[in-house]
Amino acid sequence: MNQETVTVERDGKLITENRAVPYISAMLPSDYPQNHAANLLVLPNGDLLCTWFAGTQEGVADISILCSRLRKGAQTWDAAIKLSDDPERSEQNPVLFLDPDNTLWLMWTAQVSGNQDTAIVRCRKSFDFGETWHEIEVLIDKPGTFIRQPVVVLPNGNWLLPIFNCTVKPGEKWVGNYDTSSVKISEDKGKTWRDVDVPNSLGCVHMCVSPLKSGALIAVYRSRWADNIYKSYSYDNGETWSEPTATPLPNNNSSIQLTTLNNGGLAMVFNNMSAEGATDRRSSLYDEIDDGSDAKEPEIVDGKSAFWGAPRAPMTLAISKDDGESWSIVANLDEGDGFCMTNNSQEKLNREFSYPSITQSEDGVIHVAYTYFRQAIKYVRINNL
Repeated sequence: MNQETVTVERDGKLITENRAVPYISAMLPSDYPQNHAANLLVLPNGDLLCTWFAGTQEGVADISILCSRLRKGAQTWDAAIKLSDDPERSEQNPVLFLDPDNTLWLMWTAQVSGNQDTAIVRCRKSFDFGETWHEIEVLIDKPGTFIRQPVVVLPNGNWLLPIFNCTVKPGEKWVGNYDTSSVKISEDKGKTWRDVDVPNSLGCVHMCVSPLKSGALIAVYRSRWADNIYKSYSYDNGETWSEPTATPLPNNNSSIQLTTLNNGGLAMVFNNMSAEGATDRRSSLYDEIDDGSDAKEPEIVDGKSAFWGAPRAPMTLAISKDDGESWSIVANLDEGDGFCMTNNSQEKLNREFSYPSITQSEDGVIHVAYTYFRQAIKYVRINNL
């Protein structure tokens, strides 16, 4: 049982709430020093899949994609299987998508060393719900294309894939200062994609899209500036988007995820933390990796630069009943100091809780998975709220 006294903003007023959330948890099996960036999918037969990346350290070429299964009624997760193994690229941020024809897609990024501006998107398909997999394909070959969130099937049948664009100026190193968000829309079941940019989305990344009861779409964003979670809306099946605006919820330049609940409400998992008050920072996500490049650190533009190293804790669950206009914090699923000034999992110094995934099955159970100390993927099952 996790009980939390929280202060939330509602209708311009600060309200203190005391909530209790019962849950059970487990650590997913892995033999690798680093495990990060989980993504969950409930299958029609009741099985639960979790994919993530693993290896020695993010950005290094031995990072590959893993997947594990919790079979319906089982008490333990299956041993993880490796689904990618490129000796020259770091393969990261996997997402799972079951299309309307019951083809299971696994998508992920593949970058050269610690350079996200070199990333392309690959995919692999399964026609038996992940028991076996077909060959690896390139889905998006434009360098600098990064994903983190899964495909959304729109009411008109189109598929929408949120992406963020990792760009650099000539001679500069990627640190995230120029990242923006877009969606890719497919009208032919993933064979071709066209781009729709999110206006004025500089610094807004990891766009997570979810449908609302009204038929509109909401998107929430991680902030490179480590200030707040941002949000925007689309009222035309993702063809146009409002400019992202800050929510009252903080963000620490770490990933978040949103899902629409069976009752039409929204649930989000995130770190209830920003860079405000943080005294230490890193120069970049990959400042421990020598990529052999002589590229320089980028200049600060308009007083802003991506903030790396803000604490990644607590891991928090919040609910919205009004389409994301306001949020009620339910509970912290994990608490700690959130130390993340290193990504070196072999020395076991990192103490972050990060990169959560959340979904709800038809029986009402909420499933959450997230990075635990960069050493394991933690799974949490919440039977009721």
